[in-house]
Amino acid sequence: KGKGNPQPPPAKQNKMNRPQKAKPSLSFFHPQGFHLSGTVTEPAIQSEPETVCNVAISFDRCKITSVTCSCGNKDIFYCAHVVALSLYRIRKPDQVKLHLPISETLFQMNRDQLQKFVQYLITVHHTEVLPTAQKLADEILSQNSEINQVHGAPDPTAGASIDDENCWHLDEEQVQEQVKLFLSQGGYHGSGKQLNLLFAKVREMLKMRDSNGARMLTLITEQFMADPRLSLWRQQGTAMTDKYRQLWDELGALWMCIVLNPHCKLEQKASWLKQLKKWNSVDVCPWEDGNHGSELPNLTNALPQGANANQDSSNRPHRTVFTRAIEACDLHWQDSHLQHIISSDLYTNYCYHDDTENSLFDSRGWPLWHEHVPTACARVDALRSHGYPREALRLAIAIVNTLRRQQQKQLEMFRTQKKELPHKSITSITNLEGWVGHPLDPVGTLFSSLMEACRIDDENLSGFSDFTENMGQCKSLEYQHLPAHKFLEEGESYLTLAVEVALIGLGQQRIMPDGLYTQEKVCRNEEQLISKLQEIELDDTLVKIFRKQAVFLLEAGPYSGLGEIIHRESVPMHTFAKYLFTSLLPHDAELAYKIALRAMRLLVLESTAPSGDLTRPHHIASVVPNRYPRWFTLSHIESQQCELASTMLTAAKGDVRRLETVLESIQKNIHSSSHIFKLAQDAFKIATLMDSLPDITLLKVSLELGLQVMRMTLSTLNWRRREMVRWLVTCATEVGVYALDSIMQTWFTLFTPTEATSIVATTVMSNSTIVRLHLDCHQQEKLASSARTLALQCAMKDPQNCALSALTLCEKDHIAFETAYQIVLDAATTGMSYTQLFTIARYMEHRGYPMRAYKLATLAMTHLNLSYNQDTHPAINDVLWACALSHSLGKNELAAIIPLVVKSVKCATVLSDILRRCTLTTPGMVGLHGRRNSGKLMSLDKAPLRQLLDATIGAYINTTHSRLTHISPRHYSEFIEFLSKARETFLMAHDGHIQFTQFIDNLKQIYKGKKKLMMLVRERFG
Repeated sequence: KGKGNPQPPPAKQNKMNRPQKAKPSLSFFHPQGFHLSGTVTEPAIQSEPETVCNVAISFDRCKITSVTCSCGNKDIFYCAHVVALSLYRIRKPDQVKLHLPISETLFQMNRDQLQKFVQYLITVHHTEVLPTAQKLADEILSQNSEINQVHGAPDPTAGASIDDENCWHLDEEQVQEQVKLFLSQGGYHGSGKQLNLLFAKVREMLKMRDSNGARMLTLITEQFMADPRLSLWRQQGTAMTDKYRQLWDELGALWMCIVLNPHCKLEQKASWLKQLKKWNSVDVCPWEDGNHGSELPNLTNALPQGANANQDSSNRPHRTVFTRAIEACDLHWQDSHLQHIISSDLYTNYCYHDDTENSLFDSRGWPLWHEHVPTACARVDALRSHGYPREALRLAIAIVNTLRRQQQKQLEMFRTQKKELPHKSITSITNLEGWVGHPLDPVGTLFSSLMEACRIDDENLSGFSDFTENMGQCKSLEYQHLPAHKFLEEGESYLTLAVEVALIGLGQQRIMPDGLYTQEKVCRNEEQLISKLQEIELDDTLVKIFRKQAVFLLEAGPYSGLGEIIHRESVPMHTFAKYLFTSLLPHDAELAYKIALRAMRLLVLESTAPSGDLTRPHHIASVVPNRYPRWFTLSHIESQQCELASTMLTAAKGDVRRLETVLESIQKNIHSSSHIFKLAQDAFKIATLMDSLPDITLLKVSLELGLQVMRMTLSTLNWRRREMVRWLVTCATEVGVYALDSIMQTWFTLFTPTEATSIVATTVMSNSTIVRLHLDCHQQEKLASSARTLALQCAMKDPQNCALSALTLCEKDHIAFETAYQIVLDAATTGMSYTQLFTIARYMEHRGYPMRAYKLATLAMTHLNLSYNQDTHPAINDVLWACALSHSLGKNELAAIIPLVVKSVKCATVLSDILRRCTLTTPGMVGLHGRRNSGKLMSLDKAPLRQLLDATIGAYINTTHSRLTHISPRHYSEFIEFLSKARETFLMAHDGHIQFTQFIDNLKQIYKGKKKLMMLVRERFG
């Protein structure tokens, strides 16, 4: 008894784990049977005082079964003081004097010794144990007490019975509290990271074959199931956050590992199954595909075959995150073929000639393992997780060899079908369940298992190394071609196998699953796997693997996502193809381009895409209309397609044939104007790099893509349209004068009239363009002629927005300018607003055509209407300018415009301003044809000013009554000032004084109820 060495898990590195800075010392320790107690002193550091902690540890069969420490540490992991005492006992067993269990010691004492022992114990700890001692004494002296019905007495130092379960101490309450706390933080304060660390701890426990792994996961799961947000999200119909969803995925994967433990007892599995079914039946248990009623169910399940294969997916029961673990409870490890595979490197059968689809061995006699691929890979994960790395590796190799054999068989089958049915498009999908993005991550599991074998030696593969010896001796994570395994081809290694299985998985043709979460997971897992592949440096051996798989992917028909014909809802290969392209390009450019060009397609956006013979008619119908809402990640997919195209454009610089091919592919397959515009910009940047001469072919590609964008966005709203038009002109300028001329000749297919005049033609005719292109006079005139033609066409089509630009562009050509002016006059009476006409009129005056300006100003006045309260209207300045222009031209012009002003303007202050200006100077000091005017001021008693004066007085009267209808006291003083201005206008008439007095008297009579206001009126005006 008492000789077992406990080996506790490492302490969590938190504030209690301070041995790194100051090593705790053990003041005393007292081992007693299976109980170890001691005092750990932690020296003072910085501002914290010395602490002394009392530690007690119980252990049984090399496991710590319970711990207590006075430090009060509340954590899932052992505190530093428990670890210190444990390590002291492990490392210095000779310095720990062993005592028998206390029951053995008491048995050796006589009555006097026992009495002395008890009395001394009570004396030393009288405050703590006296009440308990008295109670026990009373019970022992009572013959009918419960304590006297039991033979013997308990001994905490004696250890457990051989039949009792023994497991590491786990503070279940703390586990629950910590998980509850992390969940309540909702992903903030690093809680997601902490929960992932807990999951990692569970995996570590499983690897150490610690039975607490399942206990701890059960506690974590219970807290997850009790999370109040689950029911809240369910009621609101909202989805859980992505990070939280990933935690549930990991939870389901861990349960899969636990129930697939190859050495668990049947009663254990039955207990887990009962618990899993209980959680599975809870209403708020998350679904495997991440949806909760708002979307269609997931397709990543292996669909049932046979009579029920076509049943409506909405009638199938939803799979929860625990469904796979529940199903895995039916799996076992007793299959003799499976046992031979995982237990021996020499398991072969060279005489085996059964070459059927489900053969146990291949033609070389190597073992195969035919099972639903994700399930088979889950076995690999379970073996790794439970500390059987060598067995996991053997099964992984058998699975990969099986996949490679199936791949070859599929290729042969497809070639046969093509010969027999040469005119029939074969688009059957054999993989409704994709391996990349699958809840069990089969490809990731195989890849990780094989990559681990590349960087650890055989000794570590065989089992566990000593914990203390390997601390701090991390090996470099360099991947190597380690010596060949029994079941690998010559020259192959774990590394080549890992790379090949990743390529097989990534290239698998598979249907896009339903639901936002599962679609995002497909993208995320694909990118994660490619990221891992990118860490591997390609050598000649790996390049051969890439070539082999690339050829297969191109030729394997419906089994490959890069096959000649695929189903319209297949997961696109853009991201994967971009990786293949960049990897193969230095070694086999032709193959690289074949792969990338084949992958460019995005059939879900093409109305003529083949629908194939997939047994999901309701889904085929669902993807036909508007932008296919079932594809929630479509924008990400299109951006990846754009990235692939951009990569090809960059690589093809300087190669005319390749650039033409890539351009055709872009024009055929990319349906988003913003992405085509991005590619056009990318091509332009690559073509005009500062360190080299412009690549004219690539510039033409850029221009061609830009023209396509113009055509695509001409009749649709696009907030970047103006930027696109400006960029296109820049690009055309770089290509040359013929490109600029061409876009002006065909402007109506590319631009709106406004864009064509205000941006395109204006930029083309600018001095900077002429200088940039080094144009001679002939070229300048040709461009100018095209610009004028464009301007006149645009002015005819949209005079409101293009007339001014047309006039500007035609200034240097008299005939064109006159034509533009006539277009303006023709449109003025119908289609143009007063603002546009005033703007053009001011332009005409500026160009030295005052009579034309006057003509347009009078036309503008007919469209204008200023009411009495619009004294800040933006058109007021235009009206004042028009009147000033008329006044400067002469009496006749002024006389002609005043009736228009009186008709259009009802605002008294504006009219009085015009009236005042007209009376200050003589109209038209130099009239038309050089005729001099008389130099006399115009009379207010005669037309046209009399008409204007009467209109102004009338406007003041009307405005006054309008304002008094809704006036408030705070506006009284402002109103009195308004009347003062009105009086100034009244007094301009010969009888104005009388008119104004009558006006005031009328106001006082009509509005006598407004006593305070009328009092102010009397004070000012009498």
